[in-house]
Amino acid sequence: MARYRGPRLRIVRRLGDLPGLTRKSPRKAYPPGQHGQARRKRSEYAVRLEEKQKLRYNYGVSERQLLRYVRKARRAAGSTGQVLLQTLEMRLDNTIFRLGMAPTIPAARQLVSHGHVTVNGSRVNIPSYQCRPGELIGVRNTEKSRELVKANLQYPGLANIPGHLELDKEQLTAKVNSVIEREWVALQINELLVVEFYSRQA
Repeated sequence: MARYRGPRLRIVRRLGDLPGLTRKSPRKAYPPGQHGQARRKRSEYAVRLEEKQKLRYNYGVSERQLLRYVRKARRAAGSTGQVLLQTLEMRLDNTIFRLGMAPTIPAARQLVSHGHVTVNGSRVNIPSYQCRPGELIGVRNTEKSRELVKANLQYPGLANIPGHLELDKEQLTAKVNSVIEREWVALQINELLVVEFYSRQA
């Protein structure tokens, strides 16, 4: 399935708060659809599926990409769920969002794709690029790029910049100091259920 381009609040009503997907809050507190207000017991599969969908929609990755990330996390040392979250959080589009240079992850992806962002002085237009400790993230030295990012920094999507990032608002540069810690992940999710969901596939 390709990247989701439909109504975002519909997804938020179904899955709960997704800070990377949209800044808007739904007016209705129940899930969308004809049976949205009906109380129904959810199966274990449904609970795991919902957690997996939260990851997919929040970070804007396809099913194939997410499965690839899960397989990669399985091969890495440490907790598979934590490694999976760290991999998603260290994507360039998410890093731009967490720095406040874009209001949402889809907006950050567009910023990267359109060539406004640099890594270590070189332009990078791949949203899935994995940021590594020690790398310097910047904005292209053009008026359009800098004005766009300055405007976004006045109204960041999230209030706090995570501890692994360091931002210089004057120079519009940031440094990746380390890999993100679990407590800095803004999405409310049980990553173990996601790993369990893929246990038969990955």
